[in-house]
Amino acid sequence: MRPRIAVPADTIFDATNVINMRNAAFAPRPIIEAIVKSGGVPVIFPSVAPKYVKDYFDLFDGIIFAGGVDVDPTFYQQEPHQNLGATYYKRDVFEIELCKQALAAGKAIMGICRGMQLINVALGGSLYQDLSEDKKAYLKHSQIAPGNMPSHHVSTKENSRIRGLVGERPYVNSRHHQVLNQVAPGLVVSAWADDQVPEAVESLASDQILSIII
Repeated sequence: MRPRIAVPADTIFDATNVINMRNAAFAPRPIIEAIVKSGGVPVIFPSVAPKYVKDYFDLFDGIIFAGGVDVDPTFYQQEPHQNLGATYYKRDVFEIELCKQALAAGKAIMGICRGMQLINVALGGSLYQDLSEDKKAYLKHSQIAPGNMPSHHVSTKENSRIRGLVGERPYVNSRHHQVLNQVAPGLVVSAWADDQVPEAVESLASDQILSIII
């Protein structure tokens, strides 16, 4: 049986086409296509009340937390910075609970962009709400070029899973304005930009978690 990979859905808040997809749940097509290409079956989950999270657990083997709006800073005990972007509290509540329960159940977990930040917050870490808060950051991390074009290099940790996937010093794209501040217990930074901004984290004790920022 092919592995079933859950992708928690984002929400379209504005729509003008004739079908009117306002408030429709969706997942990024590149992630869906990558799951299929890798031999998996994508399963899209809309955000629901946290009490229903366990009802999803028989439906998937692993989970990918995708990109999207900023994680609400109240989840890491901060008030909003003046450069905080849009947030979606309902999605955060659902995904944080889903992440915690998936971790406890031994499900494979991956985060991409916002997903990496969400996992870090769910496990007890915090974020810089904007790059301007991180005094060591000097590279362009929110590129103007199209998202499929590389922007800067990153260095990967020796013997890490991310190095096994992308090599020692890949040239990557970069489209984020937030970065990790305190790394959550149980996670280790496994890739970083030349200004020491974390670009990937993974779990210390097992192969359960791998997260990358884009």
